[in-house]
Amino acid sequence: MTARPAAFRPAAASVAAGLEQIERSVGEIQSRAAALDAAGAFPVEDVALLRSLGALELFAGDAPAALQLMQALRLVGRANLSLGRIFEGHVNGARLVAWYGDADQRARLAADLADGALFGVWNTEPQPGVTIRTDADGWRLDGAKSYATGAGFVDRAIITALDADGARRMVLVDGADPERADRTAWSVRGMRATCSGGYDLTGMRVGEEALIGGPLDYLKEPRFSAGAWRFTAVQLGGVERVLTLLRDHLATGAEVDPVRAARFGEALAQARSAYLWVKEAAERAEAPDAGAEAIAFVLLTRGVVERAGLAVIEAAQRTVGTKAFFAEHPIDQACRDLALYLRQPVPDQALDRAAKAFIAKDCWRGDALW
Repeated sequence: MTARPAAFRPAAASVAAGLEQIERSVGEIQSRAAALDAAGAFPVEDVALLRSLGALELFAGDAPAALQLMQALRLVGRANLSLGRIFEGHVNGARLVAWYGDADQRARLAADLADGALFGVWNTEPQPGVTIRTDADGWRLDGAKSYATGAGFVDRAIITALDADGARRMVLVDGADPERADRTAWSVRGMRATCSGGYDLTGMRVGEEALIGGPLDYLKEPRFSAGAWRFTAVQLGGVERVLTLLRDHLATGAEVDPVRAARFGEALAQARSAYLWVKEAAERAEAPDAGAEAIAFVLLTRGVVERAGLAVIEAAQRTVGTKAFFAEHPIDQACRDLALYLRQPVPDQALDRAAKAFIAKDCWRGDALW
């Protein structure tokens, strides 16, 4: 693995301190979530808070151990799933540059992170897609991205584009131009504060320094598929948020009847199981020797987290009843956000790939999966 600049390796004590600060800030972030959801507004103040805590720099490089990064993603997801999605995209974008950029690009990344720049990754696109071509004036992009998280707010976005040979390239672009952003199509019930939308790249010119890695690097395994563990950690935070709200509802009422207690217990067991799966997925995916087995385990973890999420949503809505569907009730937003986030991306395909991988190979190693 290519050595990183010193800025990618802050002291372990700094990472631990940053984690503690994120945990102390969860309540503050939660207090703003409802207003952001109602307005469909980007969490500018919350991103600024993460920036002030050093989280945008501390958790974007190699310094955090797998479980430290998992905890950071989980906590931000528990605070606000929309912010968690933005934060996970930032970590993903910065890591892609760190992994596949050259020395100058990594040095620029280190400077950007030190300045508090927000990164993202945008790969979804409407037909005919995004292309990158050379002409007398350099490189020119054409096309647009869709479902671009933080369109018009993200400082640096990794986008994918097809070159003249049909190869998929990573390109680092300015993602904060409001004239190129169109969030009108983001008419959704959940994850509204991600401010996802279209971002028109047509006519944008970039220099050679904006091309990150080689033509096949974006889809390089195991990082591409096994890296999905990071968004399962954010989703886990959303699962725990719904479960905590349900617990608070039950704890402030009269004596809990056996049916509701059993329903809560089942949801709690699902959430705890999801935690254990995500924890192991993080360790496997971040291991130096991660390979096909790590990919299969992460893909299976996605299904475990999805089922836990659906279980806690059902438990909360059935237990709280009609009140859980009122817009001003915190359970309503928590469930809407989680339900949408669990749909992305292609969960059925992930489970299919995982099942076939385990069918194709004896999956028991000692007393554990692979």
